[in-house]
Amino acid sequence: MGPREIMYDINSILLAALLLLAMAVAMRLGRMVGKKSQRHHNDESKSQVGAVQGSLLGLLALLLGFTFSLALNRYDDRSRAVVSEANAIGTAWLRTDLLSDARRDEAKALMSRYGTIRYEAGRVPASEPARRAELVGAAEEIFDKLWLVASAEVQEVGGPAAVSMTAALNDMIDALGERDAAIERHVPELVLFLMFATFVLLGSILGYSSGLTAVKAGFPVYAMLILIVALVFVIIDLDRPRRGLIEVNQQPLFAITNTMSEAVK
Repeated sequence: MGPREIMYDINSILLAALLLLAMAVAMRLGRMVGKKSQRHHNDESKSQVGAVQGSLLGLLALLLGFTFSLALNRYDDRSRAVVSEANAIGTAWLRTDLLSDARRDEAKALMSRYGTIRYEAGRVPASEPARRAELVGAAEEIFDKLWLVASAEVQEVGGPAAVSMTAALNDMIDALGERDAAIERHVPELVLFLMFATFVLLGSILGYSSGLTAVKAGFPVYAMLILIVALVFVIIDLDRPRRGLIEVNQQPLFAITNTMSEAVK
C-alpha cells in the first residue's frame, strides 16, 4: 500500500481547524511585533510591508490554484478508474455467456464474487489499509481461478469466443491495477506543507501590517482567512478518496455487481 503520509492520517476538519488557529495566532503575534516596531518605521518602510503583503497574497493564490488543480485531477482520475473497472468487469461478465456449458456457471459465480469484493474494497475507509489489502488479495485469487477457467476453455474448445474471454479478463485485471494506483496517488505532501507555511506566514504579515499602521483587521480580512481555510479543506478532502465528505461515486461498480448477483441467484 506504500508509506502513510502524515497529513493523510489526520481528519480533514481537524487539519482545517488547526490551520485557522495557526493563522489566528500568527496574526496576533504579528500585530504585537508590529505595534512594538511602529516607531522604527517611516512611510516608505510601511509601503514596503504593504508590497510584501500583496506579493504574498499573489503567491498564495498561485499555490491554491496549483494545489486545487492537482487534487481535482486526481479525483477525476479515481472517478474514471471506477467507471473503467466497472466496464471491464461488465464486458468479462457478458463474455462468460460464450463459454461452454461445462464452465459457464463456474465463471459466472466467480465473476459475481469478484465484482462484490471489488465494490467492497472501494468502500473501505482509509483507516483500514489492512482490510483493503485483504480484499485486493482476495480479488486477485478469484482472478487466478477465472484465468484457469478461461485457459482451459482455450485449450479444450478454442475459437474466437474463448480468446475474447481471456482478453476481457486481461482488461479486467489491468483495470484493477489502474484503480488501486489511482487511489494511492495524492497531492505531494511537500506541496501541502509549503502551502500551510505560506498561509501562516501570510497571517503573521497581516497582523504585522495591522500593528504597524494601528488599524485593526476588519471583517474582510477575517472573511478571507475563513475562505482560505475552506478552500484548503476542499483540497484535502478531494485528495482523500476513502475518507472525508467528498467521496468517489461507486455507483457504476455497484450496478454491475448487483446485476451479476441477481443473475447467479
